[in-house]
Amino acid sequence: MATSIPRTIDYVEIPSRDVTVSRAFFTQLVGWTFTDYGPDYTSFEDGRITGGFYRSDKISHVEAGGSLVVIYTETLEQAKADVIRLGASITRDIFCFPGGRRFHFTEPGGSEFSIWSDK
Repeated sequence: MATSIPRTIDYVEIPSRDVTVSRAFFTQLVGWTFTDYGPDYTSFEDGRITGGFYRSDKISHVEAGGSLVVIYTETLEQAKADVIRLGASITRDIFCFPGGRRFHFTEPGGSEFSIWSDK
């Protein structure tokens, strides 16, 4: 588990309509490791930050005022292809922003994420 550092983001909780499919998606996409706590909650580690998915009918989308979790990659086009192959829906295609490029997608559990690159 990552070491907690005072006054930094330590844990992120994300709603999912189906915790099992969210876990499978991110295991395949980015290799996060998970620990299940019953059918309605799973926590993840990516080597730097920890978080969890909890079962909810309400999901997180930017247009509805939800927070956006952004993942970094060096290969944006490949990441987009992987996201689609694994069953996610692109909600905003690749676009430029100050510092790089990114796209948004809805993972199979229903919440919106983004992947960005400075390449």
